[in-house]
Amino acid sequence: MNIVQKIIEPSQTIREEQRIFTGEMLKAMIIPLVTEQLLQMVVGLADTLMVSYAGEAVVAGVGLDTMIYTIFIFLFTAISTGGAVVVSQYLGSKDRENGNLAASQIYHLAGVISIVCMVLMLIFGSSLLQVMYPSTEAATMDACKTYLWIVAISFPANALYNAGAAIYRTMGKTAVTMRVSLITNLINVAGNAIGIFVLHAGAAGVAWPTTISWYVAAVIMTVLCFKTDNEVYIRRKYILLLDKGMAKRILGVAIPNSIENTLFQAAKVVLGILIATFGTSQIAANTTGQTFWNLAACMGIAMSTVYITVIGRCIGSGDEEAAQWYMRMLTRLSILLASGWNILVMVLTPLLLPLYDLGSETKRLILIIVAIHNLFSATVQPFAFPLSSGLRSAGDISFTMWSSIFCTVFFRTLMSFILAKWMGLGVIGITVAMVMDWCLKAILDVWRFRSGKWRNKKII
Repeated sequence: MNIVQKIIEPSQTIREEQRIFTGEMLKAMIIPLVTEQLLQMVVGLADTLMVSYAGEAVVAGVGLDTMIYTIFIFLFTAISTGGAVVVSQYLGSKDRENGNLAASQIYHLAGVISIVCMVLMLIFGSSLLQVMYPSTEAATMDACKTYLWIVAISFPANALYNAGAAIYRTMGKTAVTMRVSLITNLINVAGNAIGIFVLHAGAAGVAWPTTISWYVAAVIMTVLCFKTDNEVYIRRKYILLLDKGMAKRILGVAIPNSIENTLFQAAKVVLGILIATFGTSQIAANTTGQTFWNLAACMGIAMSTVYITVIGRCIGSGDEEAAQWYMRMLTRLSILLASGWNILVMVLTPLLLPLYDLGSETKRLILIIVAIHNLFSATVQPFAFPLSSGLRSAGDISFTMWSSIFCTVFFRTLMSFILAKWMGLGVIGITVAMVMDWCLKAILDVWRFRSGKWRNKKII
């Protein structure tokens, strides 16, 4: 037994036949997932770096806009995640036909909902920005409107890509989604370079490559999901019609998850309105800092996906003992990976910041908020997010939703106003409130897991 295995394996033991995922199988899932997340985060850094050369007004505008755009991304992700939990449990129970139906219904729901969202934002997006950010400088507002209008066109592609990627990840084929991500991210980076440095298109120079790359990704993943030699695959007859029973199972996970994620992002939008009052420097620090935060959080995001696949299959096969064992083991692995990765990102941050065309005060603020974030991302976030995904994939949907709503929507928002506004800490106060939210959620998730109340909540 190697050192890592000794560290992560729980003292509780299970029979060999209950270990449906070997160390090699987990490694084969985790490495591509982490690589994919890393690719996306590196592209995010490159995007932010290139946009910084278009001026701080564009950086601030895109940052404020992203807070709204991400609400829809979370919605589409919630649909695919809900479907992934259902598909994973069908795979665990070895019911391939219902697995195919569930996979196809993810596509149906994602397509319909994303088209509705696109139309609404194309019609009302500019007015929404004007209402939300009335005191924003004119140049920043122009960048907001341009970016939002263009990326709204990408909504259907984003939703369909996430649907296809979720299906492949439930089968453990994370290397496929990694390769697709590599292709589309290369398109995105190349397009950004052309848009910013050749065409000098500002916010549009970043928005169009994003939209184009999502459509490329959606086409590739959809074609792959039709392959009949997969464990599960999508079927035309199931995509075109709504199956109410299966849709109800998927939405039973997706709706609470969507409410949780949407309210989470809505809280961030409220905080974005607060941040917008701090001035361009602090807005730019928050926007750029979030790119570093996303890079630091990629281990946790990757591990959350692993939980869905592993715990979903255990629950689908009716083995709650194995689900508990894997939750303990994956949590330890999450802490180990997150700690090493966050240290590396913290070391790299001061080396990367000189590449950004930002003011000295903005860079100082970025260093402070990244340091605070990374400390808690390594030690607390594995309990607050990946473990929460494990509880959700076991079917404990209501608890994860309500705990997140309480911690993020109420506690975090309240503490942000107290620390950032009333105590005058600005974006530093926003960051401290965020990690306080994680701490509270981690306590609740650990209590729920240890109580055993997540058991007996199988969805299928």
